[in-house]
Amino acid sequence: MVARAHRTPFGEWWWTVDRLTLAAIGALMLAGVVLSLAASPPVAGRLGLDPFYFVNRHILYLFPAIAIMLAVSFLSPRQIRRLTVAVFAVSIVMVAATPFFGVEIKGARRWLVLFSVNIQPSEFLKPAFVILIAWLFGESAKRPDMPTNAVALAMLLTVVALLMVQPDFGQTTLIVLVWSALFFMAGMRLVWVFGLAAIAGFGLMSAYYTVPHVARRIQRFLNPASGDTFNIDIATESFMRGGWFGRGPGEGTVKRLLPESHTDFVFAVAAEEFGVALCLALVALFAFIVIRMLVRAMRNGDSFARFAAAGLTMLFATQSAINMAVNLHLIPAKGMTLPFISYGGSSMISLAYAMGMLLALTREQPRVAMLAPEPAPA
Repeated sequence: MVARAHRTPFGEWWWTVDRLTLAAIGALMLAGVVLSLAASPPVAGRLGLDPFYFVNRHILYLFPAIAIMLAVSFLSPRQIRRLTVAVFAVSIVMVAATPFFGVEIKGARRWLVLFSVNIQPSEFLKPAFVILIAWLFGESAKRPDMPTNAVALAMLLTVVALLMVQPDFGQTTLIVLVWSALFFMAGMRLVWVFGLAAIAGFGLMSAYYTVPHVARRIQRFLNPASGDTFNIDIATESFMRGGWFGRGPGEGTVKRLLPESHTDFVFAVAAEEFGVALCLALVALFAFIVIRMLVRAMRNGDSFARFAAAGLTMLFATQSAINMAVNLHLIPAKGMTLPFISYGGSSMISLAYAMGMLLALTREQPRVAMLAPEPAPA
């Protein structure tokens, strides 16, 4: 146990970081390993790989993810901003290069291969973008003369344009939603509300009429008879098959039918093998992290830390909600990983980076009286 009187960097970190949230994230990581064991062997078998190929890689990615999360959680807000500028600059260049040098998978170029490692640059762009936008909106309250809103809008349009070229509508939707939420927190005027709503509506209509696979997904969601809905139907049925307590580890069949049971549909695998009870437990973990982080963010007196912590929390919450909603057929199908549960190296490491910043930004301010050694008795 670390004493409060110890003024070491680790001692100050231990007594100021939100240990309950840290424990909840650890529980999600542990659940991810268990569900990777349940969902990924059939996928590896279909690809001619070792049955535990994805399990081993999932665990392998956990080590750098944990190290990054803990290391970043030690940083100060100023250090986070400086690090974010570098991460954003590298990510934006990589995202811009992906359509030209990336690997094409299912008609989209979202991956770069560097030193035999597949990297999805947009995953690292998301948290960096949120931090920079939070800084701009935080500065708008301190310096009304600065054109922060215009710069923030220009950054949004630039990122959206680069993601649409790939195309990656899921990440685009996620970024737009978080940007809009932060803009709302910053006190946007009513004219901006209607303007942004019109732009979003125009963008959605344009995607519907110009991108065939977007139109097909929306049509299948509104009218299942209009196309193949096998994956969604199987995922939805898994919740009924599993019941409250599941069919048992290894007894599920959905993982043998769905091509992406270890990524997009791991929540459905959890429902069939471990039951709705486990799914509700996972939802409770996500909700606990989100609510606790939002509460701590709102208590922060620094505008940048408040906006940044709220933005990162909403990014985490929205991505989780989209994945679970797709599995339950509540929204049109869209590839989106479930944080720390789904398989994916880029996703896991970028989420660890985001959660490390979130833990750093929501740390309590050290109290000198608490950290100072007690006076010696007379």
